Amino acid sequence: MSEDLFKKITSHAKEYGFVYPSSEIYDGLSAVYDYGPNGVLLKNNIKQYWWKAMVQLHENIVGIDAAIFMHPTVWKASGHTDAFNDPLIDNKDSKKRYRADQLVEEHLAKIQAKIEKEVRKARKRFGDAFDEAKFRAEHPRVQKYTAQIDEISRKLNDALANNNLPALKALIDELEIADPVSGTRNWTDVKQFNLMFQTQLGAVAGSAQHLYLRPETAQGIFVNFNNVLKTARVKIPFGIAQIGKAFRNEIIARQFIFRMREFEQMEMQFFVRPGTEMEWYENWKEKRMHWHRSLGFPADFYRFKDHEQLAHYANAATDIEFRFPFGFKELEGIHSRTDFDLRRHEEFSGRKMRYFDPETRETYIPYVIETSIGLDRMFLAILSASYKEETLDDGSVRTVLRIPAILSPVKVAVLPLVKKDGLPEKARELFDRLKWDFQVQYDEKDAIGRRYRRQDAIGTPYAVTVDHQTLSDDTVTLRDRDTMQQERIPAAEIPRILNQRLHLKAWLD
Repeated sequence: MSEDLFKKITSHAKEYGFVYPSSEIYDGLSAVYDYGPNGVLLKNNIKQYWWKAMVQLHENIVGIDAAIFMHPTVWKASGHTDAFNDPLIDNKDSKKRYRADQLVEEHLAKIQAKIEKEVRKARKRFGDAFDEAKFRAEHPRVQKYTAQIDEISRKLNDALANNNLPALKALIDELEIADPVSGTRNWTDVKQFNLMFQTQLGAVAGSAQHLYLRPETAQGIFVNFNNVLKTARVKIPFGIAQIGKAFRNEIIARQFIFRMREFEQMEMQFFVRPGTEMEWYENWKEKRMHWHRSLGFPADFYRFKDHEQLAHYANAATDIEFRFPFGFKELEGIHSRTDFDLRRHEEFSGRKMRYFDPETRETYIPYVIETSIGLDRMFLAILSASYKEETLDDGSVRTVLRIPAILSPVKVAVLPLVKKDGLPEKARELFDRLKWDFQVQYDEKDAIGRRYRRQDAIGTPYAVTVDHQTLSDDTVTLRDRDTMQQERIPAAEIPRILNQRLHLKAWLD
């Protein structure tokens, strides 16, 4: 995949009402976006698909919706006030600011690209006889590049783990990393920058209380642990799910909606008995990968990547990475958070955050398995994997979004063949019948071929065409977006067929 493809996807997203730059009439706001008519439908469908899979299909998982504003001590207890920082470095010539660790990671990616180039050359040379595993293990240049990656990664992880900013700067100098804008290596020292947005509660400046826009949604779950325990009649193991906005003052926000300052998270914290956390960690890894693959994208679009350097609260962590046009990047995180969060909130609040286990007759602070997925990243992943440009038999090219039908913004288009002879009235009857159960779009403007292309471009999986034969036998044509095949079907059968193909069970079971 290429940068050119990514530009096409971002352009398509705006042209067809998926994503707009925020405040565009005032030249926009960096790394802030609005979702258009088709975008909000797709976004809501992703939320619903996640929520039903996570809450509706699990009797031991309940949901909440916590406030964005929280008491400032919450963030002291969680560690965000003191440790939620990014290591930043400036180039003195371009005046641009960068994440120091990301500069090193991009350097590593270039070395990895050299390995992949060697592999491609060898595969082309040896054909079916090519043993990729053996080649990667034994080829001298690949071994050299792999050793470089291992050594640089070790130094990077050591510097980050020990908050050793001079060592991070020394690594950038050692690797002779240049600023991509100015091309120079005239760097400042590395400094830490806290990512939380600060605001005030109260009308009078002198007496106002300093608050933060929440940088994550997880803490809203943890501080409500006792409330849910008392009111939802749950017992260990159980989960609390939430979808909500979070805010991070990202200095280096880029790659369209992949990294934004205002974003949405879908996450679930699963509370378990201490000592069983690794079993549940593996269980949720499997469940979450199954959910992603249920959408039907190729298996090689996904991979697990275990964390080499664990966060202070975790004893195990992995990411589900997705192959975006700009490479494999984190889509969802799965972490074993131990009892860190509840224990810290117990310490800072003075309230017991414990569970009495009727089976073991013990009282303990539960351990937590977290699954957290960025809704905006999921949105971008679906757009990226669905966008296709196809050359048809007649030589024309169609742009189509092969969005999984369960998520498509519009499920079915109802199209009268021509705008006369009673066809629009007949089509309107079918539209009115379908709109109670599905997101339907009615379109009678332009030739039927152009209308099909418009629906392809927004990812509508099915189109129903009402023609002159419909007036005599009440049959219609049902067109499939992906195959472009059409079948003649009684109009009365359309709701049943759509219900069958778009039912949650057909996708998740």
